[in-house]
Amino acid sequence: MSKEEKVEEILNRLKKSNFRNRFHLKEKDILYMKEKKLSTIKEHAYDFICTRLAPKIIPNDGKQTPMKGHPVFIAQHATATCCRGCLEKWHHIPKGRELTENEINYIISVQMKWIEKEIICFTKEKEK
Repeated sequence: MSKEEKVEEILNRLKKSNFRNRFHLKEKDILYMKEKKLSTIKEHAYDFICTRLAPKIIPNDGKQTPMKGHPVFIAQHATATCCRGCLEKWHHIPKGRELTENEINYIISVQMKWIEKEIICFTKEKEK
């Protein structure tokens, strides 16, 4: 299975979760991303993952990702990449060790694909 197929597969599984499916970007998030550009949002995602998820030990695991304030935070909750517990449950990335660069890149891919889909949905809704 290719990386893209794996990302699509997990996003399809997450859509079936009532909790995960409640998260959507708002107009202010879309405007922020247009202003900053997706490349900058991707850099923010990388920084958030490296500081909040990648370490072996996270003292506040399960509480380190805010529920609002940045589009990536929303994406993290929607894609179950918000804490090590969710990463383990949904993505089979075990706790108790530092994330690898490949895992970090996979997480970013999942988040950015979700964000891209949200932008498309938002744009279609605006056109109606």
